[in-house]
Amino acid sequence: MKVTSVKFAGIGGTGVVKASDVFAELVFDLGLDVKKAEVHGMSQRGGSVASEVRYGDKVQSPMIPDKTADFLVVFAEDQVPVNEISLKEGGILLTPKDIEIDKLPTEKALNVAMLGKLSTYLDFSLENWQKALEKLFDPKFHAGNQVAFNVGRESRL
Repeated sequence: MKVTSVKFAGIGGTGVVKASDVFAELVFDLGLDVKKAEVHGMSQRGGSVASEVRYGDKVQSPMIPDKTADFLVVFAEDQVPVNEISLKEGGILLTPKDIEIDKLPTEKALNVAMLGKLSTYLDFSLENWQKALEKLFDPKFHAGNQVAFNVGRESRL
């Protein structure tokens, strides 16, 4: 299996790190080698945040070299220009424009909706996605997260 690279990016407080934690947990639980790296910048003040997840049979480094990311999942449109250097030619860019925001239970659920959208491109079972979400979120968020995940899966391409 080749190494797949997914970069999550946004601003502090939008769930970038949590989404990457869920994704890394998902692939780890499937027995794949996974490496993760984060850059927090001025995240406490709404600054840029990025988290990189790489997985496959054997991953040498958590860092994604420029122009090699298979997926770039951006949680704030203004972070696209900052992070698009990571995306390889033919890679997939996912942004909030891909999500029907008005259908989310809360604005904070955007990160889970973005995971739902990402799930439509990857060959992992819905059950595995659900397990990872339930493992890393408090039970009081499970119902809302299920709605948000489904909104992401069903949103326009």
